[in-house]
Amino acid sequence: MGKRGKKYTAAGQKMDPDKGYDFSEALRLAVEMSYAKFDESIDVAVRLGVDPRHADQMVRGTVVLPNGTGKDVKVLVFAKGEKEKEAVEAGADFVGNDDLLEKIKGGWFGFDKAVATPDMMSAVGRIGKILGPRGLMPNAKVGTVTFDVARAVRELKAGKIDFRVERTGIVHAPMGRVSFGAERLLENLASFFETIVRLKPASSKGTYLKSIAISTTMGPGIRIDPVYVKTILR
Repeated sequence: MGKRGKKYTAAGQKMDPDKGYDFSEALRLAVEMSYAKFDESIDVAVRLGVDPRHADQMVRGTVVLPNGTGKDVKVLVFAKGEKEKEAVEAGADFVGNDDLLEKIKGGWFGFDKAVATPDMMSAVGRIGKILGPRGLMPNAKVGTVTFDVARAVRELKAGKIDFRVERTGIVHAPMGRVSFGAERLLENLASFFETIVRLKPASSKGTYLKSIAISTTMGPGIRIDPVYVKTILR
């Protein structure tokens, strides 16, 4: 591992690396330790007691963060006819069908999330090898393949995120920005963990929430004791 910078080292000295903090303490520290000149993202990493190699232990879901992520999400919608109009009225940034497909084939990726109506998926599927590796392929499991395009667009704009456990058993997710302050970040974390807990696979035995850490874009991870999860659930 390369040598850490002076600012990173100074930030790390403000916390005890062996302590499992509660959520409020950890968030206060994260905000206090932020040193970048930009508004850093606050991210959470959760190690779960699951084996993603087994289909019945795959943890995947979505959650609308009450305070959003702090990012202006560019939403593209593949639709035809009245659904195009519906998407535009809901605030989609790009709406179309064959024209957008050709634009993407040409190398354009000026959007963050994609939504498609079911009748467009046969055409969208033809560029799946382009969209898939970038995490941009519409997926019914996360609500981005739907005829209710207005709702899908509004939720994505409002801060809906999707997450999936990695093969190492870890889930990563953005929780907002340092400028949100601890209270709004805590509200986002509460919604996220309500969903994570609800998605616990029936086949998962032993400890489900093994470890939790939050960090800023440039800062060190701050450990949170999983026992405190129950204190933020409604």
